[in-house]
Parts: sequence; structure tokens; C-alpha cells
Amino acid sequence: TVKFRLSQNIDLIEVYDNSHIQGTDCIGALITFGNEGFEKKRYRKFNIKDNSVKGDDYGMLKEVLFRRFSKVLKEKSGALSLPDLVMIDGGKGQYSISRELLNELGLHDMPLIAIAKGKNRNAGNETIYHKNKEYKFEKNDPLLFFIQRLRDEAHRFAISTHRAKRKKGLSRSLLDQ
Repeated sequence: TVKFRLSQNIDLIEVYDNSHIQGTDCIGALITFGNEGFEKKRYRKFNIKDNSVKGDDYGMLKEVLFRRFSKVLKEKSGALSLPDLVMIDGGKGQYSISRELLNELGLHDMPLIAIAKGKNRNAGNETIYHKNKEYKFEKNDPLLFFIQRLRDEAHRFAISTHRAKRKKGLSRSLLDQ
């Protein structure tokens, strides 16, 4: 929190990632980390509904964030409480799109960071985006390890959810034949 100069304590972090193969079986994934560790009861998967954004990482991210946060703002029952920090798997573009959407929903003060893999997708060479600044970490920085762990869990959940959806689609098409 010192590194990014966040004003409040961070007790609840939501991490977002997308998964698809060339625009098919598109899903968005949300994982949550709190004081007790990963909070699986707050994990959510989003089947991408808007056909025009399937395979478009920015469009998918916007749909997922809009669906997630507009529910809270409409005070729908069963909506998850707001997190203290939103983390996106992605770079500068994903950060900008996400910030824009959160601002449109009136969540101007919602802290947001994006984590981009380094060149050659090397772990340890990540760039973190926050408030139009780029941050790099020493390879052995405990905060970097923590951020990587969150990102990797979101990635794992997104991919496993995507695979389950794809498998379901395959068995359904076999049955149709």
C-alpha cells in the first residue's frame, strides 16, 4: 500500500482475468483475497454475453466490470460488497479501460492496479500500472510475489472455468450429432 500510496487499508482485493480460445467459450473470472486468504465463496465467473466483444480483451473486461459493479450500485440483493482494491491482469490498455468504466459508474475512488507480464512473459519482470504511473519491482520483492500469486490464482480460475465450459460445449455438440 505504501508503494502505490493507497489511502485506506486493503482488506479485500478482487482480481479479474479473461479466458477464451480465439473468441470461443469466452469467460471473465473474478477471484477474491481477504484477511483469511483466498475467499472462494466470493469467486465469480462471467459468461460473456455480448457477441461483439468475444475475443476482445478490452470489451470482455468492460462487460465483466460493468456487470460486477452495476449490481452493487443498483443495490441488488446478493451483490458482493465492494472491494478495497481492484486488480486487473493486463497492461496499460486494460488499466485505462477499467479506470474509465469504474469512473463512469461513479467509483472514482476505487483503487485499481493492473499487472502486465514482462517481455517474453517472464515472471519477475512484471510492470504494475496505477494512476498513470508504471512500477517495477526487484525480483525478490515480497510485494511482487504476493501480486503474482493473486494474478496466478485469477489465471488458474479463469482457465479452469474456460476448460469446463469448453468441455460442456463439446459433449453437448456430440450429443446433438
